[in-house]
Amino acid sequence: MPAVKAIRIHEDGGPDVLRYENVPDPEPGPGEALVELRAASLNHLDVWVRKGLPSVPKPRILGSDGAGIRADTGERVVINPGIEIDGRVRVLGEHGDGTHAEKIVVPVGALYPIPDSLSFEQAAAFPLTFQTAYRMLATRAQLREGEWVFIWGIGGGVASAAAALAKALGARTIVTSSSDEKLARAREELEVDVTINHARDDVIEAAREATGGAGAAVVVETVGAATWATSLEVAAREGRVVVCGATTGPNPPARLHRWWWKQLSLYGSSMGTQAEFEAAYDLVVAGRALPLVDSVFPLADARAAHERLEAGEQLGKVILRIPG
Repeated sequence: MPAVKAIRIHEDGGPDVLRYENVPDPEPGPGEALVELRAASLNHLDVWVRKGLPSVPKPRILGSDGAGIRADTGERVVINPGIEIDGRVRVLGEHGDGTHAEKIVVPVGALYPIPDSLSFEQAAAFPLTFQTAYRMLATRAQLREGEWVFIWGIGGGVASAAAALAKALGARTIVTSSSDEKLARAREELEVDVTINHARDDVIEAAREATGGAGAAVVVETVGAATWATSLEVAAREGRVVVCGATTGPNPPARLHRWWWKQLSLYGSSMGTQAEFEAAYDLVVAGRALPLVDSVFPLADARAAHERLEAGEQLGKVILRIPG
């Protein structure tokens, strides 16, 4: 049987469980298309799945984001990683085999053309995080033009996507990092308005000063226990805190008094719909919100790519380049 190369896991664990190996050559069925992948990105979802959080049936090809060439038409395409089936979203790499492979079969409706202005690497860098961040900002928090958005940890994929989209939607942005180098790049490449070194600066005071004492209308919270109390402090009166993850723990003290004193609203958010993907896609294609590529590794070096992502060294997306 013809085979292609892919990155698979056969057990839960660290980067050492990643295998670069032959897998069966996928064949499209009715309503599907074969994509010869040229680039795929890493998300923290890949790390969680690899670790068994959640544990998935194995062997499993990782990867949610991918861009390449549609085999039947020769068109350059990017894949929407959220496949809607019977009203439910199934995410590539989590609910089925993913994009860290030379080829993948997906429904035709999940494919979108890539303009010549975007490389395969740039196209692979945006789908999951931009779809997630768009839902957080536009759908859940109902972000309005001119509002201040506070974003933790600008090196992360969702954080950098949120910064790019917030600017595209006409908002003003405050971002944090413990790295002055990342903050300088964020000012230059993402055109953020205010940067705060959360390892050195007084985050609450800096956010108040930036917003003229009012606080941020929207706080993008992905960290959880380590940042929760500060998030409530930097939020404006009647502000909105929108949560899509908790990398340092999901059970911080509730601090309920802050919620009623400031009349805050809390929104949970996860992934996004096809319409939200298309809204983010339109902003990217128009050049109004561009994804950042941090680094590019060959597909065979996926272990090194995972190690970089887990070390938190990146600003933007870690990409796997796939030979054609």
